Amino acid sequence: MNTVLIKNAMIVNEGKVFNGDVLIEGEYIVEIDKSISVKTADTRIIEADGLYLIPGMIDDQVHFREPGLTHKATIKTESQAAVAGGITTFIEMPNTVPQATTIDLLEDKFAKAAKDSAANYSFMFGGTNDNLEEILKVDKNKVAGLKLFLGSSTGNMLVDNPEILEEIFSKTDLLISVHCEDEETIKRNLAEAIKEFGEDIPIEKHPLIRSEEACYLSSSKAVELAKKTGARLHVFHLSTAKETKLFDKRKALKDKKITAEVCVHHLWFTDEDYATKGTKIKWNPAVKTAADRDGLWQALNEGRIDVIATDHAPHTLEEKDNVYTKAPSGGPLVQHAVEALFEMVNKGRITVEKLVEKIAHNPAILFQIKERGYIRKGYKADLVIIDPNSPWTVTKENIAYKCGWSPFEGTTFKSRVKYTFVNGQIVYDNGRILEANKGQRIEFDR
Repeated sequence: MNTVLIKNAMIVNEGKVFNGDVLIEGEYIVEIDKSISVKTADTRIIEADGLYLIPGMIDDQVHFREPGLTHKATIKTESQAAVAGGITTFIEMPNTVPQATTIDLLEDKFAKAAKDSAANYSFMFGGTNDNLEEILKVDKNKVAGLKLFLGSSTGNMLVDNPEILEEIFSKTDLLISVHCEDEETIKRNLAEAIKEFGEDIPIEKHPLIRSEEACYLSSSKAVELAKKTGARLHVFHLSTAKETKLFDKRKALKDKKITAEVCVHHLWFTDEDYATKGTKIKWNPAVKTAADRDGLWQALNEGRIDVIATDHAPHTLEEKDNVYTKAPSGGPLVQHAVEALFEMVNKGRITVEKLVEKIAHNPAILFQIKERGYIRKGYKADLVIIDPNSPWTVTKENIAYKCGWSPFEGTTFKSRVKYTFVNGQIVYDNGRILEANKGQRIEFDR
């Protein structure tokens, strides 16, 4: 049996930081204490003095592009990039080719991940204007939830029929995750921009086209509909300070029926960065103002926003290097998310305890994931060891994404992921990806 003893780590778990040891046997954490003795001669010992030990990040929103878009990414390549960045579990979105809008197509993705994934996995089932019957067949205990695009994005899965939308909210017992942008507002803004600039619209106009108004109109309608129907709603990638007021900070997460997520890029970049980053930071929803970024951080710390994710959505550089109307939205983030967030810990934006809550504990609570998201005896050993004082710079040479680029290129992070464990196995060791397919299909306590 694989046995690993992590010694003298700064363990971050359940609101506390304390020095101690963690013993892993097989897939599980079997002991946590101030000092644990070596039990067998073949135990691997990792000295972690001065290093953080955290539960692996559970990323509740990624696009790994398989099937059908594998020139951009694959489950294999992006899951390996994820474990290199301290993400041990991901939930992948349905807007692939074909779209995961039937049970059979969804299970095809599970089968592919079982063969290739370095990280643990689940998938969202995709809702459309005409697949309610199929939605109602989905077993809530076997999949992460239902994804609805209330604003068009990559994949053309817009759900824009209000009667169908209310019927879905009323009838499904799945957790409903939504992309919220008002389509009519975006169309109007885009038409005006094309009239002024033609196809080559300045990228700085992106947050004015996919505007605060577009986001708030859609998010507020989704929240209102969830309250009306009693649906369990999770609003993805908030990008404006105004939207955060729609969410409750008073209730414990386990008691909330309406929750929210923010992504790393909306916490890091602002509209001032378009001048240097261009279409590399073109996302839907758009990166907006510094005031919006500050509002998102405030809401995150207050508890209005429950989860931090990546919305990892790679495209090739050739695809991104186009005029505004042809450059796709999205970018790669899983390899650098945790280190970028630790940079925010260093800057005092968030405590390390609160960060672990938002990237590990809360996704586990929100999706009711079994035996993951914490450093607890009897839980799966999905763990990450981070050196908080090991500066390094993102370059093309150390990028693991299939697309070969990152919006963080040239950025120096003070912290570095040293080891990542998935189900007790070391899958990332000081710059080397060791095991290609140690991920498991996550299970739910629902």
